[in-house]
Amino acid sequence: MKKILLAAVLFIATTATIQAQLLQIGVKAGVNFASQTGDAFPEQNFNKDGITSFHAGLVAEIKLLEKFSIQPELLYSTQGATYKFADAQEDFKNELAYLSVPVMAKIYMTKSLSLEVGPQASFLLSQKDDVRFDDASTFDFAVNAGLGLKITKNIFIQGRYSLGLTEASKNADVKNSTVQVSAGFLF
Repeated sequence: MKKILLAAVLFIATTATIQAQLLQIGVKAGVNFASQTGDAFPEQNFNKDGITSFHAGLVAEIKLLEKFSIQPELLYSTQGATYKFADAQEDFKNELAYLSVPVMAKIYMTKSLSLEVGPQASFLLSQKDDVRFDDASTFDFAVNAGLGLKITKNIFIQGRYSLGLTEASKNADVKNSTVQVSAGFLF
């Protein structure tokens, strides 16, 4: 009976250790250098500049192989651009807030450096615009690529480029384009 009890305790402890090594959950936050590609107002003369914004949210890393993991995330992210019209006295800022769900495939090139690629689906939460694109699209799809570096077992930094594939507005030919720099902590 003692052997069975001891075996059960060892099995549970081993399973818990394996589970902890296969799945880590954490938080991340960082800065967005966002812009919009395309021609929003082809009939007007304007300059377009990027905006600096932020992202923050939850992250999980699921280790599937020794050098391969899947990293789903749930982020609040703001993106957009600033438009400067030649005949206007002030700038017009188009800022879109999204709930973004990137799912990154992480290929570890070394023990701490990873190449990250994957799709991202984003759902529009709010729009602050002085530009009036009329209707922002409620869904944005993008592809992401970047690098990650684990500083310690729990602390990491990431750099990523997100290229929007769908139009950010139903009435303007613009797509989101974002460079993200993040820091995070895995529990």
